[in-house]
Amino acid sequence: MKAGQRVVLAADTRLTDSVEVSGVVVGFLSLAAGTAGTVEQVVVHQKESDDGVREYERLKSLLDSFGDQMPTESRRQLEEKVGSLEPAWTAFQERVPRVSVRVRFDNGFILDGAQEDVFVPA
Repeated sequence: MKAGQRVVLAADTRLTDSVEVSGVVVGFLSLAAGTAGTVEQVVVHQKESDDGVREYERLKSLLDSFGDQMPTESRRQLEEKVGSLEPAWTAFQERVPRVSVRVRFDNGFILDGAQEDVFVPA
């Protein structure tokens, strides 16, 4: 996705919860699949890291920078700790960053913060 690109909604998209009047549901607001618009803004969100990922980064940096100067037993313990945190690091690396878009539809509606995968190129 890029700003200025024409897109359409890939599926019906509900914009509100049910609207009630005197305890009776009277409806909700949706945009129909195929509603066309123009991408105004694309935001790539940073992947959020958890404690395990941050600890892996810290310990791996320590090992890479000072591992050859450490006593053998200390280095072995550090390598084991880094190894135990590798699955969290690998999972973090494999995560795809979330991309959201702001789309101005031809009917005047603006949908902001929507995930890019709810749209297809027009």
